[in-house]
Amino acid sequence: MRLSSRIDEIAYSPIRKLTPLADKAKERGVKVYHLNIGQPDIHTPECGLESLRRIDRKVLEYSPSDGFLSLRRRLSEYYSGCGMTYSPQEIVVTAGASEALMFLFLTCLDPGDEIITVEPTYANYLTFAQTAGVRIVPVESDIRRGFALPSPEEFESRITPRTRAVLICNPNNPSGSLYSREELSALVDMVRRRGLYLFADEVYREFVYDGAEFISAGHFPEAAENVVIVDSFSKRFSECGIRVGCIATRNAAVCAGMMKLCQARLSPPLLGQIVAEASFDAGREYVDSVIREYSARRDVLVDGLRSIPGVFVPKPMGAFYVIAEVPVDDAEKFCSWCLSDFEHEGATVMMAPASGFYVTPGLGRRQVRMAYVLNADDLRSALRVLSAAITAYRGIGPHAFCGMPQ
Repeated sequence: MRLSSRIDEIAYSPIRKLTPLADKAKERGVKVYHLNIGQPDIHTPECGLESLRRIDRKVLEYSPSDGFLSLRRRLSEYYSGCGMTYSPQEIVVTAGASEALMFLFLTCLDPGDEIITVEPTYANYLTFAQTAGVRIVPVESDIRRGFALPSPEEFESRITPRTRAVLICNPNNPSGSLYSREELSALVDMVRRRGLYLFADEVYREFVYDGAEFISAGHFPEAAENVVIVDSFSKRFSECGIRVGCIATRNAAVCAGMMKLCQARLSPPLLGQIVAEASFDAGREYVDSVIREYSARRDVLVDGLRSIPGVFVPKPMGAFYVIAEVPVDDAEKFCSWCLSDFEHEGATVMMAPASGFYVTPGLGRRQVRMAYVLNADDLRSALRVLSAAITAYRGIGPHAFCGMPQ
């Protein structure tokens, strides 16, 4: 018996592929600082948790395939507060942003079609595209320029007769970059002129720092037919496990097409929707406190990384990730070694090799992605371990050192 050729071509997630090594390290009694995955330790809003405790249903039933109307109304009100107009009928609730993207690809693209996106990119986009039989075409962003959004001309140079969509993540996972009004306006003009979809993954919308302004693709009404917003409750309310997200678009055909897939999978998670709707009651005070916490953690991590000889890291303006260039020849080997062969004062670090976030082979080879989802004290401890790991790894032999300036 053989597996499908489709599954053979799909890579393991760079975020989770080293988990077996981390598990073995823990079995040896080594403490592992998890910088690899965006799992917040911020508490879920109490109002969301209380909604679970108060459930008095006698039957845990299917919900409507596009999600409870009451939740879609709350989402509509939320978007209005963000300067965007989407009616409940222009919102489809999904099992997280992952299902939203997968359904979008299947609804809007044919096998063999192409999506242009910025690399480094969220690794799961590649899996969704391969599953749908579509091709990801990358436009490289540069760590030395803070992973700024490439110019419209660079996007346009990748367009072929099979191009159907542009996909962006703003604020960006994995780089933490934040796109400006000018950058987005130029990109929106290009997709309108070329008749392309613009899929905008905005699940980190709230997490913007230093007084910077978040601009949504939904802030450009002239491109309403082109734009599809992808959203999630996972990070906004620290509710990764409820698996509730949505799409919002003024394009009625996209909503109608997605409903065929939504009906086939019956309904989004019932309990998750209950928690998601209740969590809006936490209000702006909850969100603001979370932003302050992540901003402080970002500063701890970035300042600490910049103190390690040979490490280069731009300061991210959004989300809760950084990509850092480290002074080793192969970051994936280094990340594996940290888990399998290294410990410092009984601890080690788990990071995601950044090469798994690039489409172009060879890019990101000396880069790692880290999530600052640990508290500040744990981040400081993880930085001490990382500094010791780099020193020890470079001392093993010439294969470990890439010749970066000190």
